[in-house]
Amino acid sequence: MSLKQKINEDIKQAMLAKKKEELTALRSIKSAILLAETEKGAAEELTEEAEMKILMKAAKQRKESGELFKKEGRQDLAEKELFEYEIIARYLPKQMEEAELKEVLAGIIAQVGATSPADMGKVMGVATKQLAGKADGRKISTLVRALLVN
Repeated sequence: MSLKQKINEDIKQAMLAKKKEELTALRSIKSAILLAETEKGAAEELTEEAEMKILMKAAKQRKESGELFKKEGRQDLAEKELFEYEIIARYLPKQMEEAELKEVLAGIIAQVGATSPADMGKVMGVATKQLAGKADGRKISTLVRALLVN
């Protein structure tokens, strides 16, 4: 079952259960997918990788907005954004634990032959491709910097 079909099924379930907030979040995901499909020059059907990129972007937007609203004292808007983030996160692959991520990054650093923080670009290029959807880019960057300094 494709992501689009799964979301359509979940939309139906949310409608039947009268879960308004969940329905709004699911519709926003569906909207983003439909926009990507109808974009000029797009393939007939999105690849799984393209769908994950859309979901990761949407999740990141919701999370950052929620944190910003929380910082500004708008708890009502923060809760809404963070709830939508939780709904979107259901469809993303499980995020890697920090210890596991460090291990993978250490392997990438050895593979690339990086020895100093000046080589961070080489490592990040490989790491972001290899770990797409499995870890947050900011977390990857922080860990790579720490590993290269040591």
